[in-house]
Amino acid sequence: MSLKSPIFEETYKNYLAQVAGIDLASRAPTLEIRLENGEALIPLFGNIYRVSSSGVFDPSGQQPDHAVKVTLCKYLLLCPETEPIGEEWVSYKDFKAAAPFVGGFINNTEKALVRHFSGSFARLREACRTMGSRPAELEVSYQLALRFEALPKIPILLLFNDEDEEFPAQCSLLFQKKAEGYLDMECLAILGWVLTDGLLVAAGIHQPTIM
Repeated sequence: MSLKSPIFEETYKNYLAQVAGIDLASRAPTLEIRLENGEALIPLFGNIYRVSSSGVFDPSGQQPDHAVKVTLCKYLLLCPETEPIGEEWVSYKDFKAAAPFVGGFINNTEKALVRHFSGSFARLREACRTMGSRPAELEVSYQLALRFEALPKIPILLLFNDEDEEFPAQCSLLFQKKAEGYLDMECLAILGWVLTDGLLVAAGIHQPTIM
């Protein structure tokens, strides 16, 4: 999918116009974000992005990829009125509205991680550490079970078993059920893609593929 078309810039401007029309202060407590000089400071995998009607900027002051800009704007715009429920972990395909995006999500995340890290367990573990992971503190039958804070209210759980003599490598990315109360399915898929890209870059495998 190409994001070079002017239509994407128009989409971005439309989201910024919507951000200009909301009360950031009223949404900050629900989303667990800070405000500074009229900007929302949103941590995305530990990196602070600034979002306001003037634009979306990464920690270096540059505009991030289009998909990231849209996702951060929507995190503000889709803020629920009440706290969603559902602490249980589910796969992306378990979300009712995910069907149109499931194939792309699996190919760009779980299959990509298996493809690049099968037989390289230590490399994946170190990449996860670089990306700010912490132990999931769950009893699961996986060699690796780590939690990432994608956004303040949307953690992602990575489960990974490396290949052995009998079985190929396996990988799953899980969300809490309540994640669908904060973002739409396209944006949740983007978060998984951002995590995957980050791990591949941290491991020195390739440059980001998300646009």
